[in-house]
Amino acid sequence: MTNPATRAGTQPIARNHPDELVVGLVSISDRASAGTYQDEGIPALRDWLGHALASPWQATERLIPDERALISQTLIELVDVAGCDLVLTTGGTGPSRRDVTPEATLAVGTKEMPGFGEQMRQISLHFVPTAILSRQVAVIRETPGHAALIVNLPGQPRAIRETLEGLRGDDGKPLVPGIFAAVPYCIDLIGGPYIETDETVVKAFRPKSAIRTQSAG
Repeated sequence: MTNPATRAGTQPIARNHPDELVVGLVSISDRASAGTYQDEGIPALRDWLGHALASPWQATERLIPDERALISQTLIELVDVAGCDLVLTTGGTGPSRRDVTPEATLAVGTKEMPGFGEQMRQISLHFVPTAILSRQVAVIRETPGHAALIVNLPGQPRAIRETLEGLRGDDGKPLVPGIFAAVPYCIDLIGGPYIETDETVVKAFRPKSAIRTQSAG
């Protein structure tokens, strides 16, 4: 696994490996973007991906306020210009007036992927009944030459890990699959790089016909 290189700006990202995953990490918060408090979302995402991914990847990061037009603009730039294969957002998915991340995400998608939001709420409901107030969505954004998966995640580091990784029993065995188990195959289907994971963190699920052998990879 390579160390992720954090990128900024709007230039296309050069892949150092044909199967290198380019991930956009977007934290959406009025207060964090204004410097009122330190953002925890992007560090939590970067740390989790660093443990979960077993194939090459790099990240480009954005910290922005809860402005619908800016969120949509940022997502478009990360996919269409920077060439991200996967974009993970954190924050702005509750019912308050300033929580507009789902609307901004749906506005730039060409396909909605409702199963991601359904599974995240199922996981969170194991902990708090207010999980039904969460409005996370996921979409595919397609251009003529590229496609990416965009997923809204919760704002708290612990909730980010739980929804990505899933829930385990006392014996360490998975009880409820996390959403990231489905991400590698989704990226396969939209023409992105082949992602491998550390199965002690999260196991990527693929049909047998879609699994590459080591000699083929």
